[in-house]
Amino acid sequence: MNEKIIAGLAKKLKIAVSQVENTLALLEEGNTVPFIARYRKEMTHGLDEEQILEIDKQYKYEVKLAERKEAVLKLIAEQGKLTEEITNAVNAAEKLSQVEDLYRPYVQKKKTRAATAIKNGLEPLAEYLLSCPQEGNLVEEAAKYLNENVKNVNEAVQGAKDIIAEKVSDEAKLRWEFKKIMEDTGALVTKLKKDAKDEKKVYEMYYDRSEKIKSLADHRIMAIDRAEKEKVITASLSFNAEDLEEKAYRFYAKGAKTYVEEILRDAVKDGCERLLFPSIEREIRSELSEKAAAGSIEIFSMNLEKLLLQAPLKGRVVLGFDPAFRTGCKLAVLDETGKMLHIDKIFPHEPKNDIEGSRKKMRELIKKYGVKIIAIGNGTASRESEKFVADLIHDDHLDVAYAIVSEAGASVYSASENARAEFPDLHVEERSAVSIGRRLLDPLSELIKIDPKSIGVGQYQHDLPEKQLNERLDEAIMKCVNRVGCDVNTASAELLTHISGLNAASAKEIVAYRNANGKFTNREEFLKVKKLGAKTFQQCAGFLRIKDGNEPLDETSIHPESYDAARKLMKACGIEKLGQADCEFPKEKTESLGIDPYTLSDIEDAIKTPLRDYREQFDGALLKSDVLEIGDLHIGDALSGTVRNVVDFGAFVDIGLHEDGLVHITRMAAHRVSHPSEIVSVGDIVTVYVYDIDLARERVQLSLLPLDKLAERDNQRKEFKSRKKEHNKPSGPRKPEKKKIDMDDAMSRLLAMYGNKHKK
Repeated sequence: MNEKIIAGLAKKLKIAVSQVENTLALLEEGNTVPFIARYRKEMTHGLDEEQILEIDKQYKYEVKLAERKEAVLKLIAEQGKLTEEITNAVNAAEKLSQVEDLYRPYVQKKKTRAATAIKNGLEPLAEYLLSCPQEGNLVEEAAKYLNENVKNVNEAVQGAKDIIAEKVSDEAKLRWEFKKIMEDTGALVTKLKKDAKDEKKVYEMYYDRSEKIKSLADHRIMAIDRAEKEKVITASLSFNAEDLEEKAYRFYAKGAKTYVEEILRDAVKDGCERLLFPSIEREIRSELSEKAAAGSIEIFSMNLEKLLLQAPLKGRVVLGFDPAFRTGCKLAVLDETGKMLHIDKIFPHEPKNDIEGSRKKMRELIKKYGVKIIAIGNGTASRESEKFVADLIHDDHLDVAYAIVSEAGASVYSASENARAEFPDLHVEERSAVSIGRRLLDPLSELIKIDPKSIGVGQYQHDLPEKQLNERLDEAIMKCVNRVGCDVNTASAELLTHISGLNAASAKEIVAYRNANGKFTNREEFLKVKKLGAKTFQQCAGFLRIKDGNEPLDETSIHPESYDAARKLMKACGIEKLGQADCEFPKEKTESLGIDPYTLSDIEDAIKTPLRDYREQFDGALLKSDVLEIGDLHIGDALSGTVRNVVDFGAFVDIGLHEDGLVHITRMAAHRVSHPSEIVSVGDIVTVYVYDIDLARERVQLSLLPLDKLAERDNQRKEFKSRKKEHNKPSGPRKPEKKKIDMDDAMSRLLAMYGNKHKK
């Protein structure tokens, strides 16, 4: 390991050098991130999964950077042009892009105008111009370089100017300075194209817009990129080009007066306009897009993590209800473990409208199986199905509640090979009903079977780089699955695949062993499974739980390697069995056991609450017994809802209507909110207040603040802005105001057509 890189990394991440060293050593030994985070806290001093991943990524980047620096210095040295200044500059570079900028002048170019001029022997003439001679005769000087490829003085001078223009573009100091100036003071300007097609005016807010580069929000960058790709708008950077061209000239002239000033200025201007500015603009646009994509990937990952960690609904018989019109509503009764008990179908909606027959069948199923919760999918006919169920509960005075469950991706899973293998005799829609019910019982176990990109909790996901998105989503799934762990005797192969140390092959072997030999009775039995050796056992054992086995500690998160420590602790503290929540661990009795503080704390927690589910700290599904109509709403009404998606500009909340309501970021708190994720997460149950109702489009705008508090806050802001405006009042004629666009409406249309859909 590179000690210099490790020291720099520790300083950058604000952690101890030993934490970085130990983490990298553990990773190099083949330990997984969840295993290190959970069972090697004494070595990392409690670093979590994200910190471990960051150390790994940053170290790999720094190693790659160091290797590239070495290669670049070698390439420049081979040309005989390596100086102490270049060496110092390359070694001081902190990014790969900076190293490449420093190497640009030494890259062997073949087809540029400057390369042709150099080939024709005009580089000395370019150096002559750059020397800023105070007197002389350019015609006589240029004539020295005429040859069969350079016919006259004008061609010679032009070739020299081309060489200078490329030097301007390749000069790293200029590139870095100009890029920073353009980023700090420039703006991204968008204009509507002449032949643009945007019938629904999805991109209206970008038809004529200018916004400072440094204040561009990620979601607006992605919207601009997409609008540009769809040929609706053009986008370009606006900045003070003349000022930068003057800076570039002064950089080369160094204050000297020269008789070739006009020629040199032309060359520098050409280098800026033709090469340097477009190159920097492409770089800035690319970095903006990369930053926006990275931000969107993080939002997607965060939303997925929150969705997977929703609290399960344990100990209830659930009826999964997949709504539909013509083909009927599919029903699936599931026991407390998710096992399918019964499949049926009813036709309460058009065209059959068999309401009485449907009610009768529902009553029979509820009574026969003791159904306590009905999980209604939020797809087609969800609104009508919710009313049907709510009326049934109300009219028959049933002790049953219902919940609206997002069915995003249910059809994708239902048609998958895994679903066909589990339910070969069921139709796709019937499998969907099972999936909808299981999502309520155990969201993690069910959603893990579905491609995360089909779950619908991101923004602009189809515009994101697939490799980076998949890697980040895999990391989110890894964290969630291993924080929760699983019952090895009931877990699916899909779930087991994400357990620390396991893969698709070893997960299948565990299921095969279980099917052939019955339930596992202790963790040591894992070693009998094919493709599961000692190292894999070490990595996975603590995350695989065994209930009602012959070793009580196997149902806890305590790792087998710590069983002796756990038994010594229980004996020392007089604890006879697990699950005594009021048991105590006196310090004077634990200090002498030689257990490190991190492991000791984890063992104590596991002894007190061996079956504690990590997800219990989060909200579960919002249970209801009555339906809400948009006509029932009034401005200011307080409602309970479930956050379905969090995006850059707000959150979509399911309050029981046909479409989720939007809580704009400006209506989330009394203070300024940088990002909605500071306030809400996917799966949160929140109280919202009706801010605006659009009956025609069946849309509702919501607020997390009561409207009187919102109005009070807005009045305070207006008063502050008014005083500030009066204080800074400019003199002279006012510029005409640009047409204002309803940002909420524009965002809603953009998301409705091109982003994630939130319709039920």
